[in-house]
Amino acid sequence: MTKKILLVLVLGILSGLLFMPQVFYDNSGLLMDIGLCLLLFFVGIDLGSNKSIFKNLKNLGFKILIVPIATIVGSLIGGLVCSFIFKINIFGSLAIASGLSWYTLSAIIITPISSELGTIAFLSNVFREVMAFVAIPFIAKKIGYLETIAAGAAISMDTGLPMVTRNTNQEVAVISFISGVILSLAVTVLVPIFVGFI
Repeated sequence: MTKKILLVLVLGILSGLLFMPQVFYDNSGLLMDIGLCLLLFFVGIDLGSNKSIFKNLKNLGFKILIVPIATIVGSLIGGLVCSFIFKINIFGSLAIASGLSWYTLSAIIITPISSELGTIAFLSNVFREVMAFVAIPFIAKKIGYLETIAAGAAISMDTGLPMVTRNTNQEVAVISFISGVILSLAVTVLVPIFVGFI
């Protein structure tokens, strides 16, 4: 699966560089939205076909919160470490790490304070998303299923959900969606808080 993802990405880059017509660029946002909605629709059908998933999740209760909380804590620790390695303002680094792969929102919030940090936020969160697509099959096979959710962070509810579903099981896919929702909400709170201290 990882080879297919990389191949499709390379084909997309080459198409964009060599021969894609302008009309495609003008409508690419709409086409991506349609594609993502179709993808999530079919994942939803797959999840809905297994009724026992939701009973099992009910038994887990608040334990479901462990995954998004651990993802946030791990990301913030990574932000702290990077602030020392790259000599970046600690709160700026924490704001970047709080993007949790939601590159559009985090960059928009950070850029008015610092265009440099906004650019770093955009790039680091884009790289996190791309690396998650490549790493999820490996993580699922060698490390564990729940860890695949942390790799993608906020994308685990949308663009990353099909990858998690394909490489784990339906129960983890539901946890992935719930975690993604919580992590996306966390981005809207954490990034502005850290930006306020820059």
